[in-house]
Amino acid sequence: MSLDLTTPPRVTGYLLLFKGAHWPEDLSESEIRQTMEKVNAWFDRLSAAGKMVAAQPLMPEGVSISGKSGHLVTDGPFAEAKEAIGGYVLLSVDTMEEAVALAKSNPMHEYGLTTEVRPVASSCPHLYRILTQLAEAA
Repeated sequence: MSLDLTTPPRVTGYLLLFKGAHWPEDLSESEIRQTMEKVNAWFDRLSAAGKMVAAQPLMPEGVSISGKSGHLVTDGPFAEAKEAIGGYVLLSVDTMEEAVALAKSNPMHEYGLTTEVRPVASSCPHLYRILTQLAEAA
């Protein structure tokens, strides 16, 4: 991330956030293995094409920090269990359309997965907006 707040933020990649797939509960061991082979093949294709920068599953526990000075710490999960983020992929692609197309090809959607696609910024767009407004007002 850039600390240069004089240049407008630009998109540097796209983050896929995975939510709500509790698929193994209803499948046999054989079906789970077949599903994981499809998912691993999807990850392998992204990696071989040079589109995947990073990917990790997330553990179900954690904490949420909020309030002034971060004084409020709450044990997770933080949303309804079906909406908890279970993992992510960071893509190196040029457009939102390409990121969406890759996200749509994830075989886990058959099992209730929801994928949120978010552009990653080179610097903080909120801080840039505020500093620009302050400079214009001066």
